[in-house]
Amino acid sequence: MKTNADVLTQNTGNSTRKRKKLNFTSLIASTPMIIVAIGLFVICAGYSIMLSFTKSKLFPKFNWVGFDQYERLWSTTRWVTSVENLLIYGSLFIIFCLVAGFLMAVFLDQKVRFENGFRTLFLYPYAMSLVVTGLVWQWMMEPSLGIQNVVQELGWESFRFAPLVNPELAIYGILIAAVWQSSGLVMALMLAGLRGVDSEIWKAAKVDGIPTWRTYLFIVLPMMRPVLITSLVLLCVGVVRVYDLVVAQTGGGPGMATEMPAKFVIDHITVRNNVGLGMAAATMMLLPVLLVIGPWIYREYVKKGSRA
Repeated sequence: MKTNADVLTQNTGNSTRKRKKLNFTSLIASTPMIIVAIGLFVICAGYSIMLSFTKSKLFPKFNWVGFDQYERLWSTTRWVTSVENLLIYGSLFIIFCLVAGFLMAVFLDQKVRFENGFRTLFLYPYAMSLVVTGLVWQWMMEPSLGIQNVVQELGWESFRFAPLVNPELAIYGILIAAVWQSSGLVMALMLAGLRGVDSEIWKAAKVDGIPTWRTYLFIVLPMMRPVLITSLVLLCVGVVRVYDLVVAQTGGGPGMATEMPAKFVIDHITVRNNVGLGMAAATMMLLPVLLVIGPWIYREYVKKGSRA
């Protein structure tokens, strides 16, 4: 006759076997993804970094030159200008996308009428290609065809809105198109986070007489830390690899006013036949991504996993 201890031991053993079987099944299912990730990301990234220490031109050649390509890179005016442009564009892009996405999510969280229509309208630009977005905004910012022409024909002849032809304002023309295209994604993430907040928190805030805006800003927003981190990571990756929008709108001009590191890399690999310098620039682009994502992955997964 089995005792309670025997039954408990048997159930524990069955649970352990089921857990091991489930883990093994999950491992088999994720194997193709792991192979692709290692092959496309780890191996290709390592190969690119290795080429940055060579003097490769049109085709890869393993004639090592040490850090010569990096010294040449940071002495190139075009690269330094592209990094400065990226810092301006990236900081403003992240701030405006987070603010606009959060405000749109708060608006939809008020249970407004036609919420589905508004949500589709806000998210639709993100479904468009960056090339299409760039071409549309290029037309809208064209002095003789776009917004400036329409407003002037309505009677405001002194109105000016042509940032893409002004070297000092062209980067902000790129920024407008980028924020319009990407803020909808942040809105969707933020709205999902807002809908996950416990209703008891809102009731307690109303009982305490806390204004709605303070509840959103000082109570709800800190609770959405995972959503904020996810949004920030996605926006940072989008900033580093911005290319299509620049090529479609300005081609990097006027002059070097909208030159970006991604365009520098692709131009040197495909047009200027300087693979070594292009890979050195690509490695420098990879570095900030690792600095942003690496500590977050360690903190969220490795450190918490070790504690568990």
